Amino acid sequence: MELLPHDVIQYILEKLDVKTLLKLLERWWCVSVKIPTTWENKFYQVCNSSCDGLICFYDSYDGPSIVVNRTTRWHRTLPPCNYQLVAFDRIWQLPSPSPVFGKDKINGTNKTVWLYKSAELGLKKNKSTTTCEVFYFTTNAWRYIVPASPNMIHHSQAPVYCDGSLHWFTNSDETNVLSLDLHTETFQIIPEPPFLHGLFHGFITPNLIMCSLDDRLCVSERIFARAKDKTWKKIYSINLRRTSSWFRDYLSMLLTPLSVLEKDKLLFYDRESSDGPLVAYDLRTKYYNIAYKCNVNAYPLCFVPSLISIL
Repeated sequence: MELLPHDVIQYILEKLDVKTLLKLLERWWCVSVKIPTTWENKFYQVCNSSCDGLICFYDSYDGPSIVVNRTTRWHRTLPPCNYQLVAFDRIWQLPSPSPVFGKDKINGTNKTVWLYKSAELGLKKNKSTTTCEVFYFTTNAWRYIVPASPNMIHHSQAPVYCDGSLHWFTNSDETNVLSLDLHTETFQIIPEPPFLHGLFHGFITPNLIMCSLDDRLCVSERIFARAKDKTWKKIYSINLRRTSSWFRDYLSMLLTPLSVLEKDKLLFYDRESSDGPLVAYDLRTKYYNIAYKCNVNAYPLCFVPSLISIL
């Protein structure tokens, strides 16, 4: 292809289907070009949700965040938000909230959001329980959402992006789901599922997990529920202890659901095992198989390869 004129190469690429084009780009960029990238040489935490094939890496206390397209190797660096600037000098005194990356489905614009307790940074003068910072890629700047959420949030559960909104568990007498609409930038409470009993003396139990499956918000507590139009529906009920002896007699942390592989299969991540295996569970046969074992301590994230970048 290097011997062909650029306009001919462009014409050929325009005629390819997406799947073939992705394979070509992966081979071209990773083997032929292999441009060095700064984000590959530093340890980052990763946001709990991906969006359009884009993944957000961050460090709560040191340095900027980076949004990356793993397929094309495109990346964009975000300047530190106010929380990161202040927290850097108080690293051992502050909790570690997680940002969340998502997209305004109406305008099609991406945003990164940090939500944290105002008192943690001495922002009591704001007269707000929480402080919310949002990054706009169009202006390359952070700004505050006012008013922020009146509800305290749990930092133990990473926020989740789903269907144009961001979600957190609230830290209150009753466990609820706090939702932020990325288009209107307003907060609201999604009532708790009737079977949800996640608080134990003010703490969220490790058995309570929030995630996104098939673009729907799901909460699991030994069972799964799916939120649609602010209503809840039980979709899966699984007794892992009866499935196989591989599942330990006591699971202090519930297996984390990652993806729906097929109509009758789910992909889980075992957070307790040292090799962090990915477990494929067949809902029809009630059997599992180890889909993958990792040789290093890592956190899995599902994403769909794309050619999208943020200008």
